Formats: sequence, C-alpha cells, structure tokens
Amino acid sequence: MAKEAKTAFIAIVGCPNVGKSSILNKLLGEKIAIVSPKPQTTRTRIMGVLTAGETQLVFTDTPGYHKPKTKLGVAMVRAVGAGIRDVDACLLVVEPSGEIREAEQTLIKRFQDEDIPAVLAINKIDTVENKEDLLARILTFSKLYDFRAIVPVSAVDGSGLDELLDELKALSFPGEHLFPDDTLTDQPEKVIAAEYIREKLLRYLDKEIPHGTAVAIERFKEREGSDLLDIEATIYCEKESHKGIIIGKGGEMLKKISTAARKDLERFFHCRVNLQCWVKVKEDWRNREGLIHNFGLD
Repeated sequence: MAKEAKTAFIAIVGCPNVGKSSILNKLLGEKIAIVSPKPQTTRTRIMGVLTAGETQLVFTDTPGYHKPKTKLGVAMVRAVGAGIRDVDACLLVVEPSGEIREAEQTLIKRFQDEDIPAVLAINKIDTVENKEDLLARILTFSKLYDFRAIVPVSAVDGSGLDELLDELKALSFPGEHLFPDDTLTDQPEKVIAAEYIREKLLRYLDKEIPHGTAVAIERFKEREGSDLLDIEATIYCEKESHKGIIIGKGGEMLKKISTAARKDLERFFHCRVNLQCWVKVKEDWRNREGLIHNFGLD
C-alpha cells in the first residue's frame, strides 16, 4: 500500500547573516539562494521545494529581519511578514551566542500571537568551543517559546541537518503535493542568473557599494544548434564613483565578477554560458519605488 502524501509550507526566518539561505541550499542539495558574509544578502522571498518520498516541504527563504533605512529595506521587511503569513510552520535560525536580538523577540512574539508551530535551528555550531555555552543557549530560547524542536546545526559542515530535516518533516500533514516532485524552486531562470551575479558583487566589493547594486537580465537565450546560453546583464549602481569601482582599472573588477558568476551559472544550468555585463547609474534607486518595482524587489 502506497504511503499517504504529506506536505507543509515552512518559512525560514531570522536576523540578517545568521545563515538562513545556507541552510536552505544545504537541505535542497542545490544552490538556489545566494550567500555572502554581508548582511541583508537576501532581498525577496525565495521558494525552495524539497520532495523526499511521500513528503514535500515548500520552504520560503525570507530577508533578514532588520530595522529598515531605505524604501528597499521597508520592502524587505514586508517580505518577511508576507513570508510568515499563511504558512504551516516556521524555522527560526539564530546564532549560537550573543544576546537575544529585538528582531528575534519580535518574531517569537508573532509565533505566540498566531500560534505558529516553529522549530529553532541554532546555526554555526562549528564555531562553538565550549558546548556548555550551547546548552545555555538552548535553555534560554526554550524559555521563550514552546518550539517543536531545538536543533543545533552547521550549514558549513552539515552537522545536525539530517536531524533538522526529520523535525521539519514531522510538521507536515496529509495533503497532495502542490508541485511536481522534481521542482526545485519557483524562481524564474532570469532571477537566478541575476542573483548569481549580485552574489559576486557582494563578494568582491567593499562596504556599502554592493548593497547599492541591482542586476537586470536583458537577454537570456539559448543559442540555436548549440549548448551555449547567451546572458546579457546590466548592473545598476547609485553613484558614478561606484560605477568606476565596479568596472575597475582596465575593466579588471567587472571581468572578475563576470567570470566568477559565469562559472556558477554553468554549474547551475549544466551548459556553457556566454555572459556579458554592463554597468549603469541609477541614483538613489533604493528609495525610488518605481525602480524597486522594476527590479522585482517589491
């Protein structure tokens, strides 16, 4: 007798830079959400679908919950609220040390008010030297909310992720799968391509410059009779001085960014990629709602 199909929609929430996207990528076994050491890397909700046997988990990776300083920041925080709405459960990701942040308290209050089942993942345990500190962390959070489970994990070495997945599966309930079993994400290919390029901007550029960039894919087409994918992208920044830094001396920085992005794109799309990137200035675009909408960030 075939097992009954099960499903659950799960929002992944937490403060910036705690490793939400890294955990999602590890669980899926494929990189659909970009990662970087810089906070606020994720700007919009990203859906990832994991089908394991009869169980299908639909994850929503949300931007880090923070106090917004721009209209883009407001849109990102709004995306967190929308990500929590109408889900079956939440996965709260926190770091293994430090004070409990105001944003984390706000999220837990939301769990309480709406009676949302939640699992807590304490990430980055590979950085913990004293396991007593980890036990204290578990105890502190267990007093704040009746989590279905508290699982220490490391998105770097994979520790605890099998246990975390088992706990998340336990949140599923009988219901038909809403996506074909081979679905990985709802993100259009153009969006994935743009995000891979933006990830390299975050990796290679310093300070505020990468946060003031957006990427638009102008052309995305397979070359006829070939395994070559042509992608043309425009990188938008906020200042003329930033444009010069992104391009670099003799175009060296733009070439470095494009080459690294191309390699990732070839791995993801399983074909050769011809990537061409240009840089344009759109002053203060993070506070211009029309541009935020055009970039698909609202």
